[in-house]
Amino acid sequence: MKSLKHLNKYLLKYKFRLILGFLFIATSNIFGLFPAQIIRQAFDLADAKLNDREILSDSFLTGFFENLSFTEVILTFGLIVLVLAIIKGLFTFFMRQTIIIVSRLIEYDIKNEIFHHYQSLDTSFYKQNNTGDIMNRISEDVNKVRMYLGPGIMYSMNLVVLFALVVPTMFSINVKLSLYSLTPLPILSIIIYLVSNRINKQSEKVQSKLSDITTLSQETYSGIRILKSFVKESYFSSKLNSENEAYKKRSMNLVKTNAFFFPVMMLLIGLSTIFTIYVGGNEYIAGNITKGNILEFVIYINMLTWPVTAIGWVTSIVQRAAASQTRINTFLSTKPNIVNPTDNPVSIDGGIKLNHVSFTYPESGIEAIKDISFEVKPGETLAIIGKTGSGKSSIINLLLRSYDCSTGEVLIDNNNIKTIDLNNYRENVGLVPQDVFLFSDTIENNIAFGYKNNLPEKNIIETAAKDAAIYSNIMTFKDGFQTKIGERGVTLSGGQKQRISIARAIIKSPKILIFDDCLSAVDTETEDRILNNLNRIMKNKTSIIVSHRVSSAKNADKIIVLDNGKIIEEGSHKSLIALKGEYFKTHQSQLLKEEKNKNE
Repeated sequence: MKSLKHLNKYLLKYKFRLILGFLFIATSNIFGLFPAQIIRQAFDLADAKLNDREILSDSFLTGFFENLSFTEVILTFGLIVLVLAIIKGLFTFFMRQTIIIVSRLIEYDIKNEIFHHYQSLDTSFYKQNNTGDIMNRISEDVNKVRMYLGPGIMYSMNLVVLFALVVPTMFSINVKLSLYSLTPLPILSIIIYLVSNRINKQSEKVQSKLSDITTLSQETYSGIRILKSFVKESYFSSKLNSENEAYKKRSMNLVKTNAFFFPVMMLLIGLSTIFTIYVGGNEYIAGNITKGNILEFVIYINMLTWPVTAIGWVTSIVQRAAASQTRINTFLSTKPNIVNPTDNPVSIDGGIKLNHVSFTYPESGIEAIKDISFEVKPGETLAIIGKTGSGKSSIINLLLRSYDCSTGEVLIDNNNIKTIDLNNYRENVGLVPQDVFLFSDTIENNIAFGYKNNLPEKNIIETAAKDAAIYSNIMTFKDGFQTKIGERGVTLSGGQKQRISIARAIIKSPKILIFDDCLSAVDTETEDRILNNLNRIMKNKTSIIVSHRVSSAKNADKIIVLDNGKIIEEGSHKSLIALKGEYFKTHQSQLLKEEKNKNE
């Protein structure tokens, strides 16, 4: 239950609604209490009239009904019971509308809190946790918590109020009969205590396995093209069947526990009714109570049946909610490694400098960058060349402050990147990532996504598309810019996706534009056209071009060549060619490939 303390702030937020709900519960149960007493009086009056005996009931209604016939007594009492039932139902409706709505409002708040926290977490968190588990905590786990906040609290409050009203009334009538009738309830409480821990452990196992299934399903759907191309449908089906089998097994264990739990509860509640009739009969023979009292007690026991039965259900709900909230709290307690130090924006000119920077990925321990230093003045273009795994993308991660360097410092306009407003800085940086991500939306909206303000005018979107050399392709589509693209842009080719991503970055008019090996899927002719357009667009602005192709880097003001996380060569295209080192070898090799492709 400690994990559920996190929800107290929400309960306090809606405390007035909960208090009102409590009043509705109390009122509903008060009107639910009267019918038992009315029925007892009606039974005693009817019994007296049928047997021509003196009326023993001391109700104020006795004098009113004394001169009525048997049929009139039954009909009148029946009408009273019906009216009381309608009033009780009305307040029950108000009760549900109050407390259940509170649970929905808190569910809304919790999901917002989790989503906002997810957005504040850094890249490292998403590399260490799979998407399915992340999604499961904001959906399935929150739903389990809502059941505790709604039905769990409502039925618990109802149980307390009902016991507070019914039990004293029963003892005021006959202590002996009350004790026998209520004897099974403490036994029931002990069983609940013993079973609750088992339910908790089983619930945690079920939720954990559900996360695994969600993750597997998400990965299958996201990678469906790869799955089909390798003809792995049967393999993934068997894998999912295996996970489902494990989930079914754990769920069945939980169901078996509940299946044992509820019949035992019903048996104990049934014993209460048997004790009531047997002991009540003896008390009636002894002259201590009337026949109506026995019937009244049976009604009271039936009134307690559902609340007492609900103890087990509510216990299960609470245990599941505690297990789910523990999982939620684990994520909510995760602190982001990258925190915005200030909300004071600064003017970004585009100057970049790395001083003896080294970086090791915290989740894997791999040292990606080793004592790197370079400087890019505002308006200059820097090209970073290197083989796969040389550290190119790691530098981009540091420039975006997706990670902080292990040693050294990254300076933006001579200010340490750790000290400037991160949101303001990123608004002035345009990124075209290597792994292109497009939304399941229109091409127009995907390009406009990069715009800082509201939706830009159509000519601005078209200009960005032309500069990215994608305009002509878009116009060949039936719906043009209104063409809907599939999840992550699956309906487009790799080159088309990259160029839309470039247009999205260009429309932002950033002070710093970063290309993370994003021209690899376009031909050299299109690459030249894009780079020529960028030379015009990025005039007096800073550009970082990361590539393994020399053709993308040759016009840069400065080129650095990386190998195994270190700078092995640095200079302009001409100076590096003259050096006849690694850059020269790469250049010659790529020229030969191009010549070969042309001949073919």
